[in-house]
Amino acid sequence: VQLVESGGGLAQPGGSLTLSCAASGFTFDNYAMSWARQAPGKRREWVSGIWSDSTHTHYSDSVKGRFTISRDNAKNTVYLQMNNLKPEDTGLYYCAKARTSALFATMHRLDDEYDFWGQGTQVTVSS
Repeated sequence: VQLVESGGGLAQPGGSLTLSCAASGFTFDNYAMSWARQAPGKRREWVSGIWSDSTHTHYSDSVKGRFTISRDNAKNTVYLQMNNLKPEDTGLYYCAKARTSALFATMHRLDDEYDFWGQGTQVTVSS
């Protein structure tokens, strides 16, 4: 299994970035996927998730209304569109493969619900 994130960079407050995660080594359309982030000195936190068939998407309260998760099963890729970025969005962003096709109330439990992670892509929001 390989997950490779890209698209991070420097953005100004109020700006936008789109992250991508290219997956390989497993049947991508059988599994839900999530994005998580880790700010300096803080624990990794769940940000957003999407079911294997894209019928359901979920967001943390901190990004709801600003971020949009999507996936293209034909391209084995999951995306995170980030708008109206804030300095507190700064961090290393990871994509993760869920153990199941759907996400449940435990989707934020990173150690329990996900079995593979990418190396991360850095997002810095600063003026």
